[in-house]
Amino acid sequence: MTLAPNQFILPDLLASCRLDSGVNPHYEKAAAEARAWINSYNVFTDRKRAFFVLGSNELLVSHAYNYAGYEEFRTCCDFVNVLFVFDELSDEQNGKDALATGNIFLNAMRDPNWDDRSVFSQMTKEFRARFLRLSGAKATARFLKHWETYCACVIKEAELRERGQILDVDSFITLRRENSAVRLCFGLIEYCFGTDLPDEVFEDPAFMEIYWAAVDHVCWANDIYSYNMEQSKGISGNNIVTVLMANKNMTLQEASDHVGTFCNELMERFTSAQARLPSWGTSVDSEVARFIQGLGCWVKGNLDWSFETQRYFGVKHLEIKETRLVTLQPRELPEELDVDSDIE
Repeated sequence: MTLAPNQFILPDLLASCRLDSGVNPHYEKAAAEARAWINSYNVFTDRKRAFFVLGSNELLVSHAYNYAGYEEFRTCCDFVNVLFVFDELSDEQNGKDALATGNIFLNAMRDPNWDDRSVFSQMTKEFRARFLRLSGAKATARFLKHWETYCACVIKEAELRERGQILDVDSFITLRRENSAVRLCFGLIEYCFGTDLPDEVFEDPAFMEIYWAAVDHVCWANDIYSYNMEQSKGISGNNIVTVLMANKNMTLQEASDHVGTFCNELMERFTSAQARLPSWGTSVDSEVARFIQGLGCWVKGNLDWSFETQRYFGVKHLEIKETRLVTLQPRELPEELDVDSDIE
């Protein structure tokens, strides 16, 4: 196939991902409640609200946590929607403004009595209350630590964007693992299963090889799928495709092919490392197995969701799933969320 200069072929990530996926049985009811909850804060302009609806965050949650009970699933929906608001806002902020926004979220998560009367603090506090009702002590401590790191790395991302700086590949991977919020989303796996893994599990090399393979797969898949949308908005600096082209002198198609090759390697690591897991006893081993199952649901669910909605590929999402042919969109004019008064 001869490609136009503004076209590229996506890697076939679905072909190399042999993990199971599904849809949560509570999706329709809980998703409607979650959408009503986030919309009640009136943080979106009409344009952003349309983008939010087309993205169908709750469908992603339904795939990623297809095993979750009703309350757990609803809490996960709320969390991903809060992340969407934070991510959309910080994408268009400089380092100083992103710091202010990040501090609101971080303070609200740390202290239930902290209140700056902003919608962001209220949203975060409501999620926090739901989450802490069922989350185990060790899982909660890890989640809050990841939240703090996530906020710091989102601020770093905003500063890099403000300077127009593109990181080298290794530095970018380190940053992307944290500013993607994937580790936070993985933290909800324990919450959904009602487990509380001991810290030593997260210190085991084989377990962490599985864990990082899942983190990187979600990040790299998201980056290749979202690249067209992000380049059209002028915010593609925080994307492995841009980093590969800038540092490895790759064309867009070569970068896309590289993402596919690396994701194939990640799936091999995810599978092979499971044979090297030690035993922590019958009970913990069972919890570890469920956690790894949850990682797999996230990896496969992320791929399925990306083609089931219009978030990344617009009205042609089903066609692009079949052809994998992407035509670059022209640049858009940026639009901010209507929340300036809430973060001052």
